[in-house]
Amino acid sequence: MNRALGADRMHLMTVFVAVVDAAGFAGAARRLDLSPSGVTRAIAELERQLGARLLTRTTRSVRVTEAGERYVEDCRRILSRIAEAEAAVQGLHHQPQGHLTLTAPALFGARFITGIVDEYLQRYPKVSASCLFLDRMVNLIEEGVDVAVRIGELPDSTLQAVRVGQVRRMICATPAYLSRCPAPRVPGELQDHSIIAASGGGALTEWRLVQGRQTYGVRLTPRLSTTTNDSALALALKGLGLTRLLSYQVSEHLASGALVTVLDDYEPPPLQLNLVHREGRYASSKARAFLDLAIERLRAEPALAG
Repeated sequence: MNRALGADRMHLMTVFVAVVDAAGFAGAARRLDLSPSGVTRAIAELERQLGARLLTRTTRSVRVTEAGERYVEDCRRILSRIAEAEAAVQGLHHQPQGHLTLTAPALFGARFITGIVDEYLQRYPKVSASCLFLDRMVNLIEEGVDVAVRIGELPDSTLQAVRVGQVRRMICATPAYLSRCPAPRVPGELQDHSIIAASGGGALTEWRLVQGRQTYGVRLTPRLSTTTNDSALALALKGLGLTRLLSYQVSEHLASGALVTVLDDYEPPPLQLNLVHREGRYASSKARAFLDLAIERLRAEPALAG
């Protein structure tokens, strides 16, 4: 057999993918039950065979080169195809197994993803899962994530995306607050209000509003600034001011009357809601099974219809 297609190359590819997923040699060694020196030799041999540098090492980190980023995706596809072929021969292709890592914004994960994960794990007992519910952008490759919820633009064209809905950006407050401070009628009047911003603690925040072809960028000095959407929501529910959140985050409170929206005529276009993954049509059975279930459940959610 050609060396490039042999078992040795498959081993080297497996080690390389593990190093990328673990963001380091030590983590890959633990994951594969190899010695750190064995992992180092494998990467050196793979780079020698390819004639290209795949990783850049420093004393603190391991980074994937441009060539490495392209090659790791090819490795994933090849290894996935091999695993799927073996599973089919063994009669296991209908039974996903392994560990699945997911990520979503914190409130979205708590409200929508936990129920889907529960159903998924009950349906597929040979799968385990990790959920990273964070209000920050998670790098799928660097953090070893299989499936992610993305809201808004998708700058990384290497990811495969499936649209499952859309959400709106809404400014809201309690009726009690608006009884003390009359609702703004135009964007400039936001300056007269107590603003709660989920913006990470900056001194200034900017809300972009739209009416027709006119876009308004309103720079505001928040009275309260917080790093998470759930804390901004909790503060708004206490009547402390106006906040800007996504429609799914406030839909229940709008329906109950606990919150009301303002400046509806200046609401910008909806944001797309996507499930993204990195394996394309060669996604593992565990990822495909989760995607199939999540697509069905999320598309049926009224709060995600925009």
